[in-house]
Amino acid sequence: MNSSLSRRKFLKTSGALIVSFSAASLLDPLALAQGPFGTHMSHIDPSKLDSWLAVGADGMVTAYTGKCDFGQGMYTVQTQLVAEELRVPLSRVRLIQCDTSVTPDEGTTSGSQSTPINFNTGGLAQAAATAREALLDMASRRLRVPVTDLAISDGVISTRAGKRVTYAQLIGGNRFNLALNPAAKRTQPSQWTVLGKPVPSMDIRELATGRFEFVHNLHVPGMAHGRVVRPPALGCVVLNVDESSVRGLPGLLKVVVRKNFVGLVSEKQWQAEQAARQLKVNWGPPVVLPAQQTFYDYIRQQPSRDVLVVDSQDTEQKLAASPTVLRATYSYPYQMHGSIGASCAVADVRAEKATVWSPTQSVYPTRSGVAKLLDIPLDNVRVIFTRGAGCYGLNGADTVSYDAALLSHAVGRPVRVQLTRKDEMAWGENYGQACVIDQRAALDSHGSIAAWECESWAASFGGRPGYDHPGNVITGLLVGFEPEPLVPQRSSQPTGELRNGHNLVPSYLTGCISGKCGGAGKIRSERVLAHTVKSPFFTGPLRSPLRLQNTFAHECFMDELSARAKVDPIAFRLRHLSETRIIDVLKAAGQAAKWDPRPSPQPNNSRTGTATGRGVACVAYEGDNGYVALIAEAEVDQVTGRVQVRRLVAAVDCGPISNPAGLRNQIEGGALQGMSRALTEEVTWNDHEITSTNWATYRSLPLGIEVPVIETVLLNRPGAEANGAGELSITAVAAAIGNAVFDATGARLRQVPFTPVRVKAALDARSAA
Repeated sequence: MNSSLSRRKFLKTSGALIVSFSAASLLDPLALAQGPFGTHMSHIDPSKLDSWLAVGADGMVTAYTGKCDFGQGMYTVQTQLVAEELRVPLSRVRLIQCDTSVTPDEGTTSGSQSTPINFNTGGLAQAAATAREALLDMASRRLRVPVTDLAISDGVISTRAGKRVTYAQLIGGNRFNLALNPAAKRTQPSQWTVLGKPVPSMDIRELATGRFEFVHNLHVPGMAHGRVVRPPALGCVVLNVDESSVRGLPGLLKVVVRKNFVGLVSEKQWQAEQAARQLKVNWGPPVVLPAQQTFYDYIRQQPSRDVLVVDSQDTEQKLAASPTVLRATYSYPYQMHGSIGASCAVADVRAEKATVWSPTQSVYPTRSGVAKLLDIPLDNVRVIFTRGAGCYGLNGADTVSYDAALLSHAVGRPVRVQLTRKDEMAWGENYGQACVIDQRAALDSHGSIAAWECESWAASFGGRPGYDHPGNVITGLLVGFEPEPLVPQRSSQPTGELRNGHNLVPSYLTGCISGKCGGAGKIRSERVLAHTVKSPFFTGPLRSPLRLQNTFAHECFMDELSARAKVDPIAFRLRHLSETRIIDVLKAAGQAAKWDPRPSPQPNNSRTGTATGRGVACVAYEGDNGYVALIAEAEVDQVTGRVQVRRLVAAVDCGPISNPAGLRNQIEGGALQGMSRALTEEVTWNDHEITSTNWATYRSLPLGIEVPVIETVLLNRPGAEANGAGELSITAVAAAIGNAVFDATGARLRQVPFTPVRVKAALDARSAA
């Protein structure tokens, strides 16, 4: 598509309603704030109903959403949402997702925020409810009966006397010319006929039969192929490029150099690959990286940005007075998204106008980044979400989109760029953050927790580029944009109310600030201090970013406390929880798993052969964005240290369930990805460069493994707000498995991943104790 194609032309050619688009302020003033879910003003006014929904002359409903589907099922469930609110079949809804020429700006599809944003009283839900009420008002006037005497079915509004009018007759091909109505009433879950049903993914047939077109399959007329040439090691800058080294190669169109960005364009993909291998670039010296073996000690010593999240100011006193004080340190490595398909994008930049087909989760921020990179007007850039390899975070999708835009701009024709495996793993994506977390807690004379302190260090550099920081990913940095700075600062006493978006605060604390308590627990003596330090590598969101790392440390330490108190792990957790919803998922998981109440580890465990055990973990995700409890049953080969997970039981509460089939898919997929990250995944490096650059050196769970039985218990809460679900189960898996290993063997694992070498070392340490 031409980047100058307007929303008006798009809708006219599609046969749908021609809707309004104009610069305007956003619905919620808070949305203007900078942050991972912030939005900017755009040419499509989100306060107008016509920006979200249209009814064509044929009665088809076209809906526009800023939340895209990259494997988590949002396409299907958002279609269900519109069909439900407008009382039409799924087949009558056409969903357009994440195209900056026609869809509203809803920021980034991430952080388990798509459901809260679009399925409560804002966004797409509010638009659909507004449209339904507007259509009822139109029908009331036309049929001359009160709205209360009207019924809707299959896009037809009828009276009790049998008069009827269709949506197409009321408005087909015309504008609503209405603002969104904040008072428009959502359909109650008790009345749902489309939502709440286990509708299969609407793209599953195409995916299963190989007909689905990913961005990798996209072909644009006149398209050439690009390759990037990344530095050989971290910190290297371009001294010079010998273009004569590739002169005369077949199909070569241009070598592109912009500061430290090097790439080239050829007619064919193989030609570009060969030219990239042959191009001679003289690079400057690399930086020396901190040693991986002592990295967790290293980050403790770096300047940091500190946040004191909660502080009751009495923990030292309580710890000093306690008869029993436990201390433990947990560490979590850098991990990759490790997308099976290397990232790909296509860009067409001509005459100061750009169209980018991108797998980004942030079409509007990527639009802004491309405009900055190319120094062209923002309104001249169009970004179209085109699905790529799944990532649940920030793999190479954004940086490869920048790569394609730069190379297309240089040659004035469409260019497709697909990263190599090494490009993706060493230079393309932003890793999940490495962390080290110290825990300290006191038990009182009754075996309950009297005080809890937590102090963490997390390595961070870059992140999502957002609207203003293209330097947050490698391509932006190479062309000269600086990453968002990390400015060291001392912490101050917390004010306001608890913000637990990273699950820094264990679920068992009261989370009290200035007398207002926002935690899910009962422990009032609490102190949580977080340090963020500069990472040597690019980092960014990876499914359950920092929530997973913190929950691993909290839930394993809770297990250590329950073991010291000689209390059953579930009973000990329930003793310290106050939030009903996390209590309910914990009880539901225990019941489904047929949990046998007893302390851990198992009594009379053999220290030879294969040992079996069970472990539990739970979390109020982000404090209030979903609740999960997960039980793992595992076997440990005490000769080799190999851990085999046999069963995972998850109980989840994410409010009203819009699609139980899609929800189960998310819980099961998250559990398996969490198992892979717990058992095998870790980024490695030497003095100068990343060394885990392929599937032999970065190990995820291989194909053909024995997949554990996964059972999911869904707690439906129709009266609650809709919460996220995509990051629930993965958050608790590592802790549950680690606790299962302890229950089976008495060996405590405090460092992820639980490789056979680390498990064997823990078993040996147990034997020596």
